[in-house]
Amino acid sequence: MSSTNQVSNRSYPEPPRRLNEMLRWFDQRTGLNALMREALDEPIPGAARFAYVFGSALLFIFISQVITGVFLALYYVPSADHAHTTVAYITKTVTAGSFLRSIHAYGSSTMVILLLLHVTQTFLYGSYKGRRELLWLSGCVLFALVLCMAFTGYLLPWDQKAYFATAVGTNIAGEVPLIGGWLKSLLRGGTDMGTLTISRFFVAHVLLAPAAIFAFVALHVYLFRKAGAAGPISEDLVTPRQPAEPFYPRQVIIDGIFALGIIFILALISHFIPFELGPKANPADTHYLPRPEWYYIPIFQWLKYWPGSLSFLGVVVIPGVIAFLFASLPFLDRRMERRPWKRPIAVGTYTFILLALFGLGYTSYRSDHRDPGYAAQLLAQQKETEEFMRKPFEPVAEPSPAAIIAAASNPLVKEGSQIYQAQSCQACHGEGGVGSAAGPKLTGAQERWTAEQLSALLRSPSTQMTAGGMTPLDLKPEEMRALVAYLQSL
Repeated sequence: MSSTNQVSNRSYPEPPRRLNEMLRWFDQRTGLNALMREALDEPIPGAARFAYVFGSALLFIFISQVITGVFLALYYVPSADHAHTTVAYITKTVTAGSFLRSIHAYGSSTMVILLLLHVTQTFLYGSYKGRRELLWLSGCVLFALVLCMAFTGYLLPWDQKAYFATAVGTNIAGEVPLIGGWLKSLLRGGTDMGTLTISRFFVAHVLLAPAAIFAFVALHVYLFRKAGAAGPISEDLVTPRQPAEPFYPRQVIIDGIFALGIIFILALISHFIPFELGPKANPADTHYLPRPEWYYIPIFQWLKYWPGSLSFLGVVVIPGVIAFLFASLPFLDRRMERRPWKRPIAVGTYTFILLALFGLGYTSYRSDHRDPGYAAQLLAQQKETEEFMRKPFEPVAEPSPAAIIAAASNPLVKEGSQIYQAQSCQACHGEGGVGSAAGPKLTGAQERWTAEQLSALLRSPSTQMTAGGMTPLDLKPEEMRALVAYLQSL
């Protein structure tokens, strides 16, 4: 008896009163507890399941993209002169820089994959029906924004692949009737691609697209909560009948496990297969074969079938009609039937479009590797990228202000700069002699050769220079002196 009383009278430690008071004070001013209950008590008809993980995983990956993007932006300089150098510095020098950049780069592909899975699951489950028209439309806008974010981020490394793939993309925008020229100029910041193009894509990628995505994610979640979870395909969309299970804890745990699995796979890929960076963009390279990222390859192949005057039909009309029908799906399919096998026309059309996209991608890959010239060029481009990745980081040597003033005030140097451009030397050696994949850098030439040696090399290139494509320069003595003066000023 005394033993029982001893147990019942035992006192257990309680949380400190001051801590409880602080939590109560914080909750009174923020309403956090009510917000968490509202968020986590969401009813899921038919209980939690793995089929519902894609939406939460998309939000998780987007937040991961924002966090890694912030760290990358700390080092990035959006200009044609420094963009590639800063990305190379991140990749080759910054501690864990290559890992973070790889997480960010592979994360963009992961977002596209999850987006396709989420849309496919929503379509097959018929979750767009039953007063969910606005929910579906907001999802379509998010689809377009994710693709826009991927497109704007693709140019920022300013390597060969990014430059030429974006050039193709902006050229496609130029095919739009009436506003094509204006749209292309708006994207590029002029007729050619350069610093203005990078700055515009950087602003769109870092500010405009993420802000729009955050806004539409909030709208999408609000509309989702307003309409309620659709549940399994056997559930009634207007008046759910199956027992509901709250979002917390099972669905939270399932979503968390799936998200952690994705980030673990991304980490493994980023560690063992770092995302590559190619040589700096050389706009004068006429041999480079541009190929976009994998999710744009089907569109790239599709445009090959619409040359000349047919481009309007292939670029604007057909994709526009498909996009309009896709967005209008809840308004066109008003039946409450959700089972895929009872919707053969809708499911068959969706399957046909997916298979067509995969077929276009495979056709592009096959045509590239069946053509000996294309295959050899693509292999050479890949080798250039691998060679660049093996090289140590080389910072860009910035001239001193005194050297810049002296060079600008020297008429001989100014004349030599004009000859450098007239002889198309920048096609191989880059603007300002910074070098490119086609030719070595010429900066610091005054430290390696005297004026007489430079003049002799330009008139009679060495065997190695000739093998690299260098041809003798036949210039007048005064023109040669001006060119040599310009090279020594770099």
